[in-house]
Amino acid sequence: MSEVSSLTGRLLVATPALADPNFDRAVVLLLDHDEEGSLGVILNRPTPVGVADILESWAALAGEPGVVFQGGPVSLDSALGVGVVPGEAHEKGEPAAGDGPLGWRRVHGAIGLVDLEAPPELLAAALGSLRIFAGYAGWGPGQLEDELVEGAWYVVESEPGDVSSPDPGQLWRAVLRRQRNELAMVATYPDDPSLN
Repeated sequence: MSEVSSLTGRLLVATPALADPNFDRAVVLLLDHDEEGSLGVILNRPTPVGVADILESWAALAGEPGVVFQGGPVSLDSALGVGVVPGEAHEKGEPAAGDGPLGWRRVHGAIGLVDLEAPPELLAAALGSLRIFAGYAGWGPGQLEDELVEGAWYVVESEPGDVSSPDPGQLWRAVLRRQRNELAMVATYPDDPSLN
């Protein structure tokens, strides 16, 4: 297999042509992408389950809406924490002294994975935002690359605010709208093109 250019930290934005209902209008943050496959979480699928209902100790740090998000169709019984640690060095993607607080592992820039087994107090002062995901989206070796060739996803840069968007239902449109090319026009694509 040829060398895979890492897309870790970027967003996959579902194209209107993507037929899989698991990913309809999905915005996926890629947490890991290499020759062994890809793993990400869907940022715009809130569930009715409150964070306090499953991870009470983390509930006070979770942003609004304070619910668990469905990160994807794989391992729905597992939880992932994605947190933003603000700071100039993180924003530029440069390693900082110690590369972040204990209990947090940088994914890209200011975005990282939170160790949900750690005491929340370790991260309380450092976290700018936290979102809890049940499950994740995963692709085997070469599978995501095939989907990209088929035109299933737009690949765009992530921003730390994407992780904690207060209006996740509008994230798909918001991410597309901020693009400086023809993708901005896709944001106006109707939910049901047959009604046009």
